[in-house]
Order: sequence, then C-alpha cells, then structure tokens
Amino acid sequence: MDFKRLSYFLAVAEELHFGRASARLGIAQPPLSRQIAQFEKEIGAVLFDRSRSQIRLTQAGELLLERAREILERLDQTEREVMRIGQGIAGRLRIAFVGTATFGVLPNIIKAFRAAHPDIELALSAMNNAELKRALIQREIDIAVARPSLDDAELKSETLTKEPLILALPDTYSDHLGTLKLADLKGATFVLFPRRPRPSYADYVLDVCRTDGFIPASQVMAQDYLTAISLVSVGVGISVVPESVAQNERPGVIYRHYEGCNPGTQLSLNYRRDNRSPHLFGFLTLARKIARA
Repeated sequence: MDFKRLSYFLAVAEELHFGRASARLGIAQPPLSRQIAQFEKEIGAVLFDRSRSQIRLTQAGELLLERAREILERLDQTEREVMRIGQGIAGRLRIAFVGTATFGVLPNIIKAFRAAHPDIELALSAMNNAELKRALIQREIDIAVARPSLDDAELKSETLTKEPLILALPDTYSDHLGTLKLADLKGATFVLFPRRPRPSYADYVLDVCRTDGFIPASQVMAQDYLTAISLVSVGVGISVVPESVAQNERPGVIYRHYEGCNPGTQLSLNYRRDNRSPHLFGFLTLARKIARA
C-alpha cells in the first residue's frame, strides 16, 4: 500500500470534497483525482461514490477511513521512535561486566547514564572474560567491562580505571598489627577465582606470587568473586583482590594492603570496532568523564 496515496485518500475522505482536499494537501485537484483513481485500482476497490453534487464513501471506503487514521498514526509514531533511537535518545544498550566491576566507578557510571538517558533501556549482566569476549564477537552485547582487558582484532579496548591489589582476609587476622608481607603468607591457603576458564585472574594472582618468590602450596579455586569472598569469610583462606572490592563490607572479612609485588589491576571498556551506535558512544563519553573525575 502506498502511504502517500493513503494520506491523499484520508484528506478526501475527511473533506468529502476534492477541491477542499486539494487545497488542504497543497496540490492541484486533477493530480489528486488521478492519485485517488490509481489508489482504488491498486487496492482493488471503489472507495468513493462520485456524483456531480457530492461524493460519499463506499462501504470499502468507510472501512479504510477507520483503519487509515490508525495506520498513519502508527507510521508517524514509528518514524519518531526510529529517529529517537538513531539520535541515541531512546533504545537499548547491552552491558556485561566481570563481578569485581560492581564496586568502584562502574555503578556510578551506570547511575549517571540512567539519569541522563531515561528512555534508553540498560540490559545488564555479569560474565567472566571468556563469556564477555564471545558475547561481544557474537554481537549479543554492546559493551564489555573486563579485567584487565579483552584481546581480539575485532574489538577495541580502553582502560577505565587502574587500582592496586589488596588482601581479603578472614577476620581472625584483625589482631595482626602492621602491614603484611605477601611472601609471609605463602603457607596460607589462597582462594583463587574464577575456576574456569583458564588462564584467568587466578593465574594473574599466581604470577604475582611467583614474582614475590613463592607459589601458594595450598590453593582453593572458586567459580567467581562472590564465592571466593564467601570462602574467605568462613576462614577457608585468603584472597588477593582489586582495592575497590574493599567497599564490599562482609561479616568475617577484613581488607589489608600488603608489602610485595603489586602490579595492580585495571578495568577496561571493550566494544566492537564496527559498532557505530550513538548509545555506545554516549556511554563511552560519560564513562571517560566520570573515570577522570
């Protein structure tokens, strides 16, 4: 169905007069009459009873008039919605992140983005680095917040924040005075995460220990950060975590800085190089601004 001719039909149907309809549309009457005749031929129905004195809608015309208003209103609404999405005012942005990103700067970025763009739906999910990479490549998400970063020719990565590593300890260490040396903890059980896939943040922590001259003799693998902290809280062992994790106050767990190898860790924003979405660039701009503050 030709939407332009449909709008011509609507004008004639509402005016029931070709002269008034042509003036309303800003076109001459003969071309309007031809357009209506072609429209009737196109849809296979006579829409108007024509006489010298007046025109009336046929039964088919009455039905089309009822539906035409709804069709054109839907079309206009769709055009407005598409334009808003194209301008980055509305739509959806899919963000996934590693568990340890839920502390520090990321929650503030998400809150600020929601406030600035209330009509953009944020779809949020937690994933490990392997899942983040696969989801980005498969276009299932728009932004991956990874630690430290994702490496692939199809992806672009930029550092969001850098922070030191600290110790997450059972509260039985609360009586210990002074700064702990990482190497002095070689006899403790190290709770590492994630269990899968490897290599992962767990291997990064093991490299830190190796640089400090030891490999933990006792290791417990947890599936994710939350499980690791839970194990620390019940005294299973200690864990090396990003400093921002200390914002997570949990009974049975204390956080301490340590002496020894501490290369720190970073949080990164990762996205497809071919993603030109205005939603993505709006989020990146806001994230950079908040991270620098």
